Amino acid sequence: FSQLCEHLQLDRSATERPLYRPIKHHINYWRANTVWAKLDRRAAQQEYQRACVHQNSSCVVIRAGPCGLRTTVELSFMGARVVLLEKRDSFSRNNVLHLWPFTIHDLRGLGAKKFYGKFCSGSIDHISIRQLQLILLKAALLLGVEVHVSVEFKSLVEPPEEVGWRMEVSPEFHPVNQLEFDVIIGAGGRRNTLPGNTLLHLQGKLAIAITANFKNRNTTAEAKVEEISGVAFIFNQRFFQELRHETGTKYFKFVTNV
Repeated sequence: FSQLCEHLQLDRSATERPLYRPIKHHINYWRANTVWAKLDRRAAQQEYQRACVHQNSSCVVIRAGPCGLRTTVELSFMGARVVLLEKRDSFSRNNVLHLWPFTIHDLRGLGAKKFYGKFCSGSIDHISIRQLQLILLKAALLLGVEVHVSVEFKSLVEPPEEVGWRMEVSPEFHPVNQLEFDVIIGAGGRRNTLPGNTLLHLQGKLAIAITANFKNRNTTAEAKVEEISGVAFIFNQRFFQELRHETGTKYFKFVTNV
């Protein structure tokens, strides 16, 4: 994406937001036009027009998981300058998520089907976390989000009177150390590093989820594998009781995603 902006001679820090608008003047073919149309339709919604924030407002989002990325998209539609920090340098989470109908509708409106042609093409609506992150990352970049990878948030720096809020990150001399922002959002879930946030701990029995990932080579045999949304203990107690008797392990649910 950086190479594309360089080729189009776009200064991402100075160009109008959302960023895709100057880009679409240079890229005009049918697949790209469908993405521009979807983003234009979303940006024109009354909710964004009424909630439009000052374009000089800076928002920082910590961690580029699905929730963090979706938050950057929403803030960008509202008109803010958005900076995303992610301490990893790649997306590697292959766990599969079930998508609810309203989530599918939301992602389709952001161009998910154009970014990933296999989006919700199976009998069950699901997607890997990694693929979901890639879809949302593409939307975020087109909206002008500044993404910084291999950057870890350390602490907030309380401002003196003459400057605004800043933060300390690693590496120490990264440019975002000098960034003044108005809003900061921690999207790290249980690994939240923002001070002052109290985590809610739920007490419960220990349960272990085991995920086995196999490469789908699209063979005839693999094509015949049935996708199931889940076989749960509450609906097939006899089956799970027999498994417990044979293995000595108490199972709660099995899921197959192809």
